[in-house]
Amino acid sequence: MKTLTLTALLLTGCAAVTQTATVATPPPAEIPADFIDIATLVPQAQVRMAYLGTENFVGSKVDGYQANKCYLQQNAAQALVQVQQAAAAQGYTLWIFDCYRPQRAVNHFMRWASDLSDTRTKAQYYPNLGKDKLVGEYIAEKSGHSRGSTIDLTLAAKDNSGNWRPLDMGSAFDMFDPVSNVGAPGITAAQQANRQLLENLMHDAGFKVYSMEWWHFTHQPPVYTEQYFDFIVK
Repeated sequence: MKTLTLTALLLTGCAAVTQTATVATPPPAEIPADFIDIATLVPQAQVRMAYLGTENFVGSKVDGYQANKCYLQQNAAQALVQVQQAAAAQGYTLWIFDCYRPQRAVNHFMRWASDLSDTRTKAQYYPNLGKDKLVGEYIAEKSGHSRGSTIDLTLAAKDNSGNWRPLDMGSAFDMFDPVSNVGAPGITAAQQANRQLLENLMHDAGFKVYSMEWWHFTHQPPVYTEQYFDFIVK
C-alpha cells in the first residue's frame, strides 16, 4: 500500500516530488565542539591516516574517511602535545596511523571480517591467523577510536636524506599477530627498545597501551565511555 501511495504522489506533480525529497536524507553529523584536529596543536606530527587509502588490512578505502586529518577529544589532543614535545627533545616525531574513527568505518571492518572468502591481505596483515579469528581481540563491533580518546601511532626519525621514517618496531601497524603484542618475544633488543620508548612517552602523558597492539593507546580517563561518534573525517 505504501508503494502505491508513493507512486501516486510522484505522478501528481512537482509538489509531491519536493515533499518526497525533503524527507530523504538527514543532515550529516557535525564534529563535536570538544574534538580537535591535532594538526592545529601538533603541526610537526606526520599524519598518515591508514584507512584513507587502500594500503590497509581491508585493502580498500574505508567508509568515513575523506581527509588526512586526525581528530581527538580535546583532553587526548592536549596530552598528545606533551608526547610530541618529549619525542622532539630526543630527535623524534609522532607518526600517526589513525585517531578518531567513525562508527561507519568500524561497520566496514565488520563487513570485511564476515566475508571469509576475501583473503587478499592475509599474507601482509594476518599471516598466522585465520580470518575468522580476527574479531574480538583485533577487530570489534564497537571501537574506542569512535569515542575520540584512542590513537594509533609510532615514532619516526629522520633518515640520511632528511625525511621522516617510522622506527623499526618489529612488526608493522595492523599486523594482527602475536608478534605485535606488548612484550612479544622474538623481536630484537633494538625493536623492543623502540617499543618501550614509545610506551614510556605515551604513558607519561596519560595514555595506556593496549596489550595486543604496541601502536594502540587510549588517554585516561576517556571522556566518553558509552557514546560512539559517526561524523565523517573531512
